[in-house]
Amino acid sequence: MPRSKVVLRLLCSAALLSCIPACAQFQRPKLDALSETFWTWRATEQPFTNDDIPRIERAQDFKVDWSAAAVKRYHAQIADFEKQWRGLDIGGASVADQIDYRLLGSAIARVYWELDVMPMWRENPDFYLQQSLGSVYAVILPPPPIQADRQKQLLARLERIPATLNDARTNLADMRGPYVRVTLRELDGIEGRLQRFREAMQPQLAEANKTSFDKAVTGAQDALVSYRAWLQGREQGLSEQTAVGREGYLYFLRNVALMSYTPEQMLAMGRQEWERSVAFESYAQAANTGRPKVPVFANVDLQVQSAEKAELSIREYLVSHGILSVPFEIKHYRDRPIPAYVAPLGFLGVTDDLTGPSRLDQDASSYKGDPTKATGFFSVITAMDTRPLMVHEGIPGHYFQMAWSWHHPDPIRRHYYDSESNEGIGFYAEEMMLEAGLFDDAPLMKESIYSMMRLRALRTEVDIRLALGTFTLEQAAEYLSTTVPMDVPTARSEAAMFASTPGQAITYQIGKLDIIRMLSGARHKEGSSFQLQRFHDFVWLNGNLPFALQRWQMLGDPADVPSIPASFAWNPH
Repeated sequence: MPRSKVVLRLLCSAALLSCIPACAQFQRPKLDALSETFWTWRATEQPFTNDDIPRIERAQDFKVDWSAAAVKRYHAQIADFEKQWRGLDIGGASVADQIDYRLLGSAIARVYWELDVMPMWRENPDFYLQQSLGSVYAVILPPPPIQADRQKQLLARLERIPATLNDARTNLADMRGPYVRVTLRELDGIEGRLQRFREAMQPQLAEANKTSFDKAVTGAQDALVSYRAWLQGREQGLSEQTAVGREGYLYFLRNVALMSYTPEQMLAMGRQEWERSVAFESYAQAANTGRPKVPVFANVDLQVQSAEKAELSIREYLVSHGILSVPFEIKHYRDRPIPAYVAPLGFLGVTDDLTGPSRLDQDASSYKGDPTKATGFFSVITAMDTRPLMVHEGIPGHYFQMAWSWHHPDPIRRHYYDSESNEGIGFYAEEMMLEAGLFDDAPLMKESIYSMMRLRALRTEVDIRLALGTFTLEQAAEYLSTTVPMDVPTARSEAAMFASTPGQAITYQIGKLDIIRMLSGARHKEGSSFQLQRFHDFVWLNGNLPFALQRWQMLGDPADVPSIPASFAWNPH
């Protein structure tokens, strides 16, 4: 076995087995089998979103299906999964096995959340833009060349768009006005976007597929234009309500995110962190008095070259400063010029490809446009220095953490995902690397990191107020644009996403605070034997797990883990 694989396997096994006592009574194979069956099914049912974390892998013959009959099947299947899950006897199970049991329960509850508690398939026409054109976007994100299997998927998903949008007309029986307005903004000018996509994609295709591709794009465009007209005809008189409400929000926190915080506690936590970030940014601005502004990269090629050097230097810095191990198996996070066929559809989600469990031998890709034309909040920062976003999105953040977690020896932990952990680690990595000295050579960039901290803290407040109904979507966008501050298009995009995915925007700030709390607990418990690198290795390997479960395994403290309800089925009072 190559030395690199030995190193990674030892790291994984040590982190896992150090907390798993032998337990003969619990029949682990039954839990593993149910989990494998569930996740195989989930890859056929899980909706596409504009979030870059839950981009799970689909079978080659996967077909989007949100027909009324399919939704009925999804309801029946998830009820059966819950019944099987509750039928497992976990008496005498080890802590690690109990944690895995709760992970599968959380994944089951998430399906109920999507189908019944926050049913975007009934309320939000943008849901079907993601299931149609968004499914195409997922195919084209991995870097070229686009081989025969991907061309086949591309054609199949384009051809499926008209049927998906027809299903939308049937299912959207409870549309909400704010979501309709957001979707119409996204569909404005869709004809031009698809024409640019068509022209740029043609050279990537085999000659035999070009005619079919042209026909499929034409059909997709006609269906999307028709969908836009259908929405315009139903825009008036719709409910303006988008809030899931306190009871629904608590359902997500307790059953899906496995958090014990109340909304009021998190509001206070977010507000305190926002005030801290404002103060720290003020100190950085004072320290930088008289320093010239950081220049923008003259072109994307120079930006990409800088990113390649930065990625290597960050990997070295993590190891040399005893912050985090860097297993050899974890490939690289590359900035690349955005392909011409991806750019027209970039409004559908984050322009990156973080690979996946079957592509562990491939580098991740983050696509960049012309830095001299950057206007968005994040693109302006990365147009000056690639590192602030890289530590969140690439290394040691999302790509690095997820790739490490996909090597986990426990299959349940390889499958599971939860944004509180992933985004919490990404945000934690920003300030961790700042305080560890990575940006000492670029003091002006500290201001950018503190401005990102302001945004993450405000996201907590926006998320909660949208969920509880004390913010409308428009008020949330205005609040972000004036208080961060940030550009209006980015603020609108963020507000729209947070309104339709309650509980996602709290994950950055609350997750980061959970890591800090766990670190202080581990250091207090271990005393002089505490090692920062060992602590981080555990968190990164188990980086998909909610932090309440990580704390239980690491510190033997289950106090933060919510109790299991009698049923996950949504039954509002």
